Amino acid sequence: MKIIFASNNANKLAEIQAALGNEFQLVSLSDIGFSGDIPETGRTLEANALQKARYIFERFNTPVFADDSGLEIEALDGEPGVDTAHYSGSRDAAANIAKVLSGLSNQKNRQAKFRTVIAFIDDDSEELFQGEVRGTISMKMKGEKGFGYDPIFVPENDSRTFAEMEKSEKAAQSHRVRALEKFVEYLKAGH
Repeated sequence: MKIIFASNNANKLAEIQAALGNEFQLVSLSDIGFSGDIPETGRTLEANALQKARYIFERFNTPVFADDSGLEIEALDGEPGVDTAHYSGSRDAAANIAKVLSGLSNQKNRQAKFRTVIAFIDDDSEELFQGEVRGTISMKMKGEKGFGYDPIFVPENDSRTFAEMEKSEKAAQSHRVRALEKFVEYLKAGH
């Protein structure tokens, strides 16, 4: 079965293909000759993932999946959420982190979660799969590894930020991996 992944992220593509095994052929947007922009105008992760998947499915009529991820902080009413990548008005990770830390400066509640939603569309259905990891936002940046908000996110049952962990430690509790596991299980069950 051929499935389009509505992304050109080579690292994600390789990770997902390894999880799917040989019974599924994963192709990227560049593999199918698509180079345009996909709209992401939804105000939830679910809406954005579905919008991206529908956009590609309507053009290629091939099973497709898309994902969207975000950091949701309780004291900031779920922000940055769908605006995670450009919360500060740019895609600069340090500026995004600075805005979060500033917004939490007088807050005792530092509860947060990273969430990924995968939308899958084929001729028969539209399905959503979610993965999340709960944790807290640290008082300051710690660690040199990872990317994005990793230097300030401390997962439950740990005292280190994602940026202080080895890649394999972070992956073992990743919201993306958790959503992907549910998606792979669905596909392998023959749906």
